[in-house]
Amino acid sequence: MKRLVVALLGSAAGLASMGAQAADLPSAKPAPAPAAKACFDSLWDYMDSTPNECPLSWWGITLFGVIDAGYGYSSHGANFNGAYPQGVAELIAKNSQGSKWQFVPNGLQRSSIGLDAKEEFAPGWSFVGRVTAAFDPYSLQFSNGPKSLVENNNKTIGNQSANSDSSRAGQFDNSQGYVGVSNTTYGTLTVGRQNAFSDEIQYKYDPNGGDYAFSLIGNSATYLNGVGDTETARYNSVVKYLVYYSNFHAGALWQFGGYDLGNGSDSAVQFDGGADFGGFSFDAIYSYARDAVSLSAYSANPLPKGVTQDDLKATLADISGVILAGKYTYHQVTLYGGYEFAVFMPPSYNYPGGFGSLGGYTVLPSGVNSTAYIDNKQLQVAWTGVKYAVRSDLDISGAYYIAHQNDFAPPGSKPTVCGSNTVAVVKGASPQGSLNTFCAGDLQAVSFLIDYRPLKRLDVYGGVMYSIASGGIASGYIHSNNIAPTVGVQLSF
Repeated sequence: MKRLVVALLGSAAGLASMGAQAADLPSAKPAPAPAAKACFDSLWDYMDSTPNECPLSWWGITLFGVIDAGYGYSSHGANFNGAYPQGVAELIAKNSQGSKWQFVPNGLQRSSIGLDAKEEFAPGWSFVGRVTAAFDPYSLQFSNGPKSLVENNNKTIGNQSANSDSSRAGQFDNSQGYVGVSNTTYGTLTVGRQNAFSDEIQYKYDPNGGDYAFSLIGNSATYLNGVGDTETARYNSVVKYLVYYSNFHAGALWQFGGYDLGNGSDSAVQFDGGADFGGFSFDAIYSYARDAVSLSAYSANPLPKGVTQDDLKATLADISGVILAGKYTYHQVTLYGGYEFAVFMPPSYNYPGGFGSLGGYTVLPSGVNSTAYIDNKQLQVAWTGVKYAVRSDLDISGAYYIAHQNDFAPPGSKPTVCGSNTVAVVKGASPQGSLNTFCAGDLQAVSFLIDYRPLKRLDVYGGVMYSIASGGIASGYIHSNNIAPTVGVQLSF
């Protein structure tokens, strides 16, 4: 059996130059470095070690990565898009069409490649840094949400491939790119492109680890990671501070600069506080973003006069929100839960001259929507689930997620403005949801996942997610539900 696994892994070893994801949300005071392990004597020894046990490190620089590839089915899906971070639409979306069998990238974790740096320059003091890029293992393109939108400009909903906005816009550091200084007592101060606390919280408190194929909050950064706006799941120019004290931890970040520095908002702040006691962990996050951007494509065919293929539309909002999340571990069982409440308000500025968006695309004056939230939108997101460690190398998990928006119809709207939809968006399809997108509605998902690790660096997984939209969230959808089973493998280094 050992020889067979080594033979199968021989071809995978050549791929070990791509992909990984690492979350920064503190869970406890950093543990001491693991004891040295003889892991480079053979391919078997290397594969049966963790990246922490046997890092690819030279002179304080560590290469790390993940490659995650799979295959799956969607009862109502959209065609694969190599620029779209998720690749395919496993969560029900407006452009979800008929049933599809297709390759599914990044089902368990985003494929990525990165470098970590840590070099001590005085007792207890170290320089730190990180650069990480997420990519698609099939197209080999860096993740680029705005590009996926542009590729679907002037295509009707029924003809679009998978697409959505994202804070990842094809940058070489589309996940993170920062430098800083760390002290064992005073904490860590970093500056550059970094994850929001609200993005990192999913890895710690989602039973499915914030993955694309089995988690609503992992698949769509809109609902949690960006506190209502996917572009604010990470900031391109931000100062971030983390500190630990006993069982407690705290953090703060401040975005300086606006769209001109590659950010998805004009400014933003977040604060995080939490604690870890025995098997219990808890975090609370406050977030505020000014003039947060949500990009979308032009579905009109042909494009409106004066609009080019590289132009996009944008809805702007000031967004404030609070997130509470916790988990409890007892022996082999871990229980998870969380709640978010976010308020969308009119933006502080309406950008009458348009602006340049992430990815270098243009939002024309006619494409700016600054009046969507005259009557404030309230978004509530909740989730719960459980993970059971059957063995040290086998986990099973199940979760339930729900996102709910209120009725934020503009003042003076007629009472029937949120009646049932009566017009199909494509010929032959049944109308879905409410008549308008600003009506109250829900998006729900339930999932089940099995994750087996025959070797420490190799995951073999399978599971299914069922999602369903209703009310204003489903307005304009071709279909309102999707069943998406997925199987895949993940290689870490």
